[in-house]
Amino acid sequence: MKLIGPTIKKFEVNYRKKCFTVFLSDKKTYSLPFASIPIDIRPTHENKIIKTYVDPELANQCLTYFLSSHPNKEQPIHIDNFLYYNRDPSFMRDLLLYNLSAQAQELFKKSNLSKNEIIRRLDTSPSQLYRLLDQTNYKKSVDEMLRLVSVLGYTVEFKIKKAKAS
Repeated sequence: MKLIGPTIKKFEVNYRKKCFTVFLSDKKTYSLPFASIPIDIRPTHENKIIKTYVDPELANQCLTYFLSSHPNKEQPIHIDNFLYYNRDPSFMRDLLLYNLSAQAQELFKKSNLSKNEIIRRLDTSPSQLYRLLDQTNYKKSVDEMLRLVSVLGYTVEFKIKKAKAS
């Protein structure tokens, strides 16, 4: 999702705990159990990891490993998997903004309102409107997105529910 953010500084593979642990550039540490990895590429005692590295070609945001069963096939795990599994608050906020922006883009395309009318109702500038519609821009607030969706004639309902076990 993000191209800029924390990077993987180092990692550990722990067969006893059956997990990967990453140490990030922002001083945070996250674990990801092997059980959350698809079974065909999951490390086991029988199918051990033979090589691992932090991939510099992916801006150090990806941990890559090779299994003994497929010694020539890379198995990448992106940093987002660790952040999502551990429900990192900043990552979850950015994910919400990304989804709101994607839906606002669709509503904007379907809207009968002109761009100028939307800008007038938001009391903002054209550049601000395009910033709100940009899915990759995370320097906006959920409040601003709710205002945009409201101007487009929709409401947002938040439902709090127990997160599914990963």
